[in-house]
Amino acid sequence: MKYYLVAGEASGDLHGANLMKALKELDGQAEFRYFGGDLMAAEGGTLVKHYADMAFMGFVEVVANLGTILKNLKLCKADIAAYQLDVLILIDFPGFNLKIAEFAKAKGLLVCYYISPKVWAWNQKRVLKIKRIVDHLFCILPFEVEFYKSWGMEIDYVGNPLLDAVDAFKPDTNFLRNNNLTNKKIVALLPGSRKQEISRLLPDMLVVAEKFPRHQFVVAGAPSFHPDYYQQYLKDQTIPVIFGATYDLLYVAEAAVVASGTANLETALFNVPQVVIYKGNAITIGIARMLIKIRFISLVNLIMDKTVVKELIQQECNPAEIYSELNNLINNRHHREQMLTDYDLLDQKMGSPGASAKTAALIIKYASKK
Repeated sequence: MKYYLVAGEASGDLHGANLMKALKELDGQAEFRYFGGDLMAAEGGTLVKHYADMAFMGFVEVVANLGTILKNLKLCKADIAAYQLDVLILIDFPGFNLKIAEFAKAKGLLVCYYISPKVWAWNQKRVLKIKRIVDHLFCILPFEVEFYKSWGMEIDYVGNPLLDAVDAFKPDTNFLRNNNLTNKKIVALLPGSRKQEISRLLPDMLVVAEKFPRHQFVVAGAPSFHPDYYQQYLKDQTIPVIFGATYDLLYVAEAAVVASGTANLETALFNVPQVVIYKGNAITIGIARMLIKIRFISLVNLIMDKTVVKELIQQECNPAEIYSELNNLINNRHHREQMLTDYDLLDQKMGSPGASAKTAALIIKYASKK
């Protein structure tokens, strides 16, 4: 079968690549065309557009880049129309992908949505639109099942694909040596995969790094950026930026400072105590606080429905607050152990690996019936 996938950010690229791998195992004739990234490209097929030119986060940022977004939408629609696909697979990225879903549904195409839009966070009535334009919705968070059911929508709960990625990970035994890292304990810095995240969060992270001379701080570089981009923030600091090895970095880290997003959950799955930070455009944050109906921004806290990891948002996201929490994670034994205990409970809630295989099997089943 011919599959068209649309992923618009780094996490979507990861999940898209794992899904492609699973589809190939079940469908020997699988052909792929997609919007995605390097991980998906490694699985074969044709990369039409890289997510590095697509990911804009926040109300103000979207408006500022509206021209680029509209061009990407136009390209995506035209390319889908020209490709005689059997099934369209949209991966997260709702601002873009719901528009693509509406277009594809009007064309009579089979629309599968993997990693459902977080409509439970705000504007919940969007569920009604999703019911109309999406044929099959695959959810990865346990609490989403009841949410969609309350709106009269049947979904497929497949588990979380991050479990697949973490389960498949094989640590590099030469990671420290190959990256010239010292014997000092490591603090991982994960400032995100978008330019606006890195520019707002990395400077504060680097200020904090200077306050822990007994530790080695290491930045997880986003694959879509050149090392020179990070150097403008590092200046004279000798902090390594390592690309394509985030899991290896988390595997050896004692603690981490992490931008809110998928990496927050990945860090927890590696049992690394962390502080979650986020800083956005002031207008964007103001609008979000009026609209969003959830208590937390981190996936760990959302899944556990309580504060497991500290969230430092906007004004609280500053070097002093980050230092205070990181110091607790490293030096306060009780604080650290409580977080690790909560991580154990999180593991139980998350269940077992296999989301990619389950989703691939269901997509093939639904496409075969079309």
